Amino acid sequence: MAGRINDDDVKAVRDAVPIDAVVSEYLQLRNAGGGNLKGLCPFHDEKSPSFHVSPSKGLYHCFGCQEGGDTVDFVMKVDHLSFTETIERLAAQAGITLRYEEGGYTPGRQQGERTRLVEAHKVAAQFYAEQLDGAEAEIGRAFLAGRGFDQAAARHFGVGYSPAGWDHLTRFLRGRGFTDKELTLSGLSQDGRRGPIDRFRGRLMWPIRDITGDVVGFGARKLRDDDNGPKYLNTPETPIYRKSHVLYGIDLAKKDIAKGNRAVVVEGYTDVMACHMAGVTTAIATCGTAFGGEHVKILRRLLMDNSRAKVIFTFDGDAAGQRAALRAFEDDQKFAAHTNIAVSPGGMDPCDLRLDKGDDAVRQLIEESTPLFEFALRSVVARHDVDTPEGQAAALEEAAPIVAHIKDSSIRHQYAVRLAGLLGILDTQFVVMRVGQLARWARERDARGDGGRGRTAPRAAAPAQPAGPAAPAGPRGPALNLRSPAHRTERELLKLALQRPELVAPAFDAYGEDEFTAPPYAVVRRAIEQAGGVALALTDSDYLTRVRDAAPDDTVRSMITELAVEAIHAKTVDEVYAGQQLVQVRLRAVERRVREVQGSLVRLGAQSAPDHLAAVQNELWVLQQYGKALQERGAAAL
Repeated sequence: MAGRINDDDVKAVRDAVPIDAVVSEYLQLRNAGGGNLKGLCPFHDEKSPSFHVSPSKGLYHCFGCQEGGDTVDFVMKVDHLSFTETIERLAAQAGITLRYEEGGYTPGRQQGERTRLVEAHKVAAQFYAEQLDGAEAEIGRAFLAGRGFDQAAARHFGVGYSPAGWDHLTRFLRGRGFTDKELTLSGLSQDGRRGPIDRFRGRLMWPIRDITGDVVGFGARKLRDDDNGPKYLNTPETPIYRKSHVLYGIDLAKKDIAKGNRAVVVEGYTDVMACHMAGVTTAIATCGTAFGGEHVKILRRLLMDNSRAKVIFTFDGDAAGQRAALRAFEDDQKFAAHTNIAVSPGGMDPCDLRLDKGDDAVRQLIEESTPLFEFALRSVVARHDVDTPEGQAAALEEAAPIVAHIKDSSIRHQYAVRLAGLLGILDTQFVVMRVGQLARWARERDARGDGGRGRTAPRAAAPAQPAGPAAPAGPRGPALNLRSPAHRTERELLKLALQRPELVAPAFDAYGEDEFTAPPYAVVRRAIEQAGGVALALTDSDYLTRVRDAAPDDTVRSMITELAVEAIHAKTVDEVYAGQQLVQVRLRAVERRVREVQGSLVRLGAQSAPDHLAAVQNELWVLQQYGKALQERGAAAL
């Protein structure tokens, strides 16, 4: 039975790893004010950042999809890990040795599945890299040299070699404590007639890393003519490797992509290497699959969809490469980055271009890229004889829908005019009107919900995606009305109690749940009380953790996280502002009680028992005097 990680070690891990450092491994964060950071949410598709991180609180919350939590919750969610696997990963990053209870720690037996598979790939990558120096790997070194890469380049990218024997890696990993089941599950081995054998044999090996730098798979290039396998063989789909969710080189390129607001998408491993060696350090590539929606999400989180961002696709100049470029058009409007196409003269890929003309030529290729829309139009027009009226008409009918799909009306108009020029049609207004007509029909189809035909349907559906994740807010109970002054003030007071407890202590702890009119807020108030109250925060650094742990369910825990991260709506957050919120919440509670007591007096009437009537009248008088004091003296009357 797997041991339980010592509680003190779990706390040490939580304290040692800053949440902003972890989150920034996955997306670009920018200043959100009030000490918070913001970025595009990794858990739902969005174009405006609603994902907030509070480094001081160690919490994150997305105001779009309501996902939230601490560092551990983030890693568990984003990488689909168990709690144990997450603590183990973060502990390794922080250099903390974990202690396991219930019998101690047995490496390999008590680690989570993902941790074991990642560790197996890490060891395999080291094994392959060492093999590249051996005599058998001379053919691999020659291949790299022929592509312009020396040993330093191979080491930088972790390139290795898989021996040609049946089970060299399998036996090596068994010796390191990995089971046959783990090796098969990882994709490093496959079933043979007499047990597991190596999946990759006699090939040049590129380790494929996720955005955090963990090796999750391999790309293997055939080197010998007697190898009957495909030219490139990739790791199969495994619990840690999905080809549609990884980009080769992203671990090396992510910081420069975020810093320079530019990503260069190439087609192969050697193209990535060539670009980086030439100084284009933002180059990445897909791994045996077309560039798709999940890849878009990775880049969007790094680029933040700002107006300066640019994604440059490089493709072979042949017909297949041009078709790939036009397919990329369908992904262009899924993110706001200005998308360009780079096709070198002669159809050379970046690796061949670097070999033939040097590093400067690779950099020039990227700098002289063509806007995607223009490339798409020129590709269509080139297929028709626009010197004839028939050719002009055919080209217009094929190219006009491309322009019509551009959502920005000003850009759409400019490209409509450009299309008229490319076709040699003197009546520019005719082309503009035709494009406008197609755009209007597309909008009407979208409004009807039928999606139309062809590429229109997926693009019509895309804008609806960000709205979908808001659904989790429903189960919280009665809907919050943030237009209600009472609800707004209660929310501000709870934010102060969670974020700046020193400003509302000790008065806040005397507030009852019934002073919060919004049921979700009343439950949060109860959680704060059960955690020891705001007075606890003055001496306990784990105050927020205790409050979140006191939540009765995930919905309330999410609300607590949201309130702990959301900015307090005041230019100056001080005792004066805190006192105003305390007074307003208390004053409204007093006013509600006054109305209740007045109603009781009306119901009692003159024939009620004198003692009971006097007691109710006295309560009313006390409440009215208290309300008057709150209005006149403010927080001093609390």
